[in-house]
Amino acid sequence: MSETKKRGRETEKKDLPQAIKSVPVVTPQIMDSCSGPAPFSNEDQARIERDSCDYKIRIKLDDAKAGRSPRRVRVYADGIYDMFHSGHARQLMQAKIACPNTYLIVGVCNDQLTHKEKGRTVNNQEERYEAVRHCRYVDEVVRDAPWTLTDEFLSYHKIDFVAHDDIPYTAGAATTGDVYSMIKARGMFLTTQRTEGISTTDVIARIIKDYDLYVRRNLERGYTAKELNVSFMKEKKLQFEEKYDKIKDKSRQWIDNWHERSHELIGSFLAMFGRDGRLKHWVKEGIRAISPSREPHHKDLDERSSSSSSPASSPLTERRPKRQRPNSRPMASCESKELKYNDYSDEEQS
Repeated sequence: MSETKKRGRETEKKDLPQAIKSVPVVTPQIMDSCSGPAPFSNEDQARIERDSCDYKIRIKLDDAKAGRSPRRVRVYADGIYDMFHSGHARQLMQAKIACPNTYLIVGVCNDQLTHKEKGRTVNNQEERYEAVRHCRYVDEVVRDAPWTLTDEFLSYHKIDFVAHDDIPYTAGAATTGDVYSMIKARGMFLTTQRTEGISTTDVIARIIKDYDLYVRRNLERGYTAKELNVSFMKEKKLQFEEKYDKIKDKSRQWIDNWHERSHELIGSFLAMFGRDGRLKHWVKEGIRAISPSREPHHKDLDERSSSSSSPASSPLTERRPKRQRPNSRPMASCESKELKYNDYSDEEQS
């Protein structure tokens, strides 16, 4: 770099205000991109990460949320995670992004402890382990997690904070009424929010509500009544109901199709035979095509009316010679004869 450019940059730095110089540079948080499932706590990858953490440096929750932690923040979340669903994933996401540079450890209880403290599960422990370790927010999975956290467990895994919702968890609690009471008292509790309307209990309730529907579906797919724990009579009843529903659905579909088709047929009929339909138009066009033209006839009538209006040119109004009465001449002859008779009579008298 030339000396003139160096001098120019030095002068620019000197000219900057002191307030701008004191603004800290904040680097954006980059989410880890996992190429595979999260390791278990006894695997080498998790062990190396745990050994690299200086647990003597204690971190306060406010400093961790503000991004002032000198090392990675190790957050622990535990649960049963039966039938892993979106509510579980959202809870782990909140635990992961609550603090910058978080290393999320998730503990999953085994079947024996879960059945003792809470009840039976749908998925077994291996299925629940695999479901959790394939979540994108999880960095490490602890199998056979304890129901109540102890100091030895927190120190071994070098846990800074424990993430869970703030509702007291009384299942399996001895006298305190909340298994996280000790964590809350130490200021190590990181509150997360539950997802309303979705939980393992809600999902199971949906299945129980439509139990017959799911049994019929599985019977149709080839499951036996013994595999579904269904009696012989129940199996036949459900199979009959399945066939009846199929026939009913087909009938309803046929009626709906006929209803739509009938509208089309009625519309086509009216378009052809209605008051202003195509058939009436065709008949009018046909009659007009085969009937003679009326224009010459009108011309003849006009000529006749004009000739009748002028009396001089009309042949009917010409004067003809008056006929003589046939008895005009005989009367004259009679008079002449009377005169002649009278003459003779006078001569004889004389």
